[in-house]
Parts: sequence; structure tokens; C-alpha cells
Amino acid sequence: MSQTAVAPSNDAQIDYWNTSAGETWARHQQQLDRQLEVLGLEAMRVLAPARGERILDIGCGCGETALQLAARVGPSGAVVGVDISEPMLEVARRRAPVDGAARPEFRNLDAQTADLRAADLGHAAFDGAFSRFGVMFFADPAAAFANLRAALKPGGRLAFVCWRAFQDNPWMREPMAAAAPLLPPMPPVDPTAPGPFAFADAGRVRGALTDAGFSDIAIDPFDARIGGSSVEETVNLTLRVGPLGRILREIPHMADAVVGTVRAAIQPYETPQGVLMPAAVWIVSATA
Repeated sequence: MSQTAVAPSNDAQIDYWNTSAGETWARHQQQLDRQLEVLGLEAMRVLAPARGERILDIGCGCGETALQLAARVGPSGAVVGVDISEPMLEVARRRAPVDGAARPEFRNLDAQTADLRAADLGHAAFDGAFSRFGVMFFADPAAAFANLRAALKPGGRLAFVCWRAFQDNPWMREPMAAAAPLLPPMPPVDPTAPGPFAFADAGRVRGALTDAGFSDIAIDPFDARIGGSSVEETVNLTLRVGPLGRILREIPHMADAVVGTVRAAIQPYETPQGVLMPAAVWIVSATA
């Protein structure tokens, strides 16, 4: 007897981003936006949003990239930001648009399953879709990208930034390595499970986009130093976000035990512009 395949549910991620993780990102919005900005701007450069276009911002979080996109498409264009995290969307909705730009629309939607065409302010489809680290959390990437392609006009563009391998990202690897000997043993991580490094394998990304019907796929490495905060601000954030932050949310009593060794790992990266640590990402683009 044949059975119809059902895409895995994103319920676990929806729960995660509407509780402690989403609340933490909302609380540290300014520092996180400063840290990630250079990476998002490179993907935005590749997307090249034009005046008057309608752009979908996937996993828009606290709204920084939606506001930047709105400034580029101008008052004759429109931006719709979608995210599963209501705490982060609450921050986004409070933020003022750039002078001369239309205010983005922010919707609490799951980009894997929602009818994104209906989200386009009554228009048939989007000219482009963008994401700054918002696409690695899909339970079924091929299904999610097929849903995104359906929201784009024929010839519509997709551009996003995602992390390369954990070992290629010292800003996360070195604090984690410093803290690990002081923490309980952790179970092995499924490299394809929804999470920051789910798209570290460029071949997997290409396969998901191809299966979803995209063409003209480009996956290019991009490296930058990110941060810009003081040592203490960086330590505080590292204990709350990323792989180490996720572990410490489960065992918060261990934070005091690792803070000294994490500080020692971060200290060598202090510069007159704040702590700047190497980051390695993929800049991915494709055409519907």
C-alpha cells in the first residue's frame, strides 16, 4: 500500500525559538545585529534588491535585515519579514524604518509550511527572498525551499548566508573548546539536524535547492572577522547564544565554572574596535 510522504514537523524549533532562545536573542538584539551585520550585508549585495521590488525576509528575527531591505527597495517596494519567534518579532515591530522607506510587514509564519504567496501583501509573488541565518532550522529543507520557490515570481532570486563548518568558525569553536573539559560529556550531534551548522555541507545545500526546483545555484565561501563588543560583553553573549549558550541553557549552574576559561579564549582577539573573531560562511544564491 502506498503512503504519501509527510514533511517532518518544525514544532521543536517553534518551541525553541519562542522560549529561552528567542527571548535571549531579543534581549541581545543590538549586540547580535552588530556582530552579524557584515555577513548579512554580503548576502544582501548578492541579492541586489532594487527599487520597487517586493522582498521576502526569511527568519527575519528582530527585524534588522528587513529594515535594511526596505531601505533598498524604497517606498515603492515592500518587504515582508517572516519568523517563528514571537519574542523576536515583538522587537521587530517596535523598530522604526529608515527615513524614506516603507515599514516592513512582520508575520509569525513558518516558512517551511505557510502559504507565503498569501503573505505578499495581496500581490502574486515576490521578486526576491533573503535570509541571514534563518534557513538552517528547517526540518525538511527541500520541502521548505520548494515552498519558498513557490512564493517567488518566475526568475525570482534567492540569496542567503549560512554557517560553514563549526571547526572553521573560531568565534564559536574556541570558547566551546575552552569550556568543554569543565562540562559533562555531551551526546554526539547529528550534522544534518536543524541547527546553526545544518548547511555546513555545500553539497547538501545544493541538493536541497536542486530538489526544490531552483537553478543557477552558486555557493561561495565568505570570511570575515565579526564582533565589535568588549571582552566582557562578548563573554556574556557567548555564554547565552550559539552552541555553548544552548548547552548552558540546559545546565545554567555550570556557567560560573566556565566563564574564566571562556574569557581566556576570547581575550587574544581584543582589538581597538572590540573583540573581532574569524567567521566562515557560505553565500548562497539561486533562481526560481
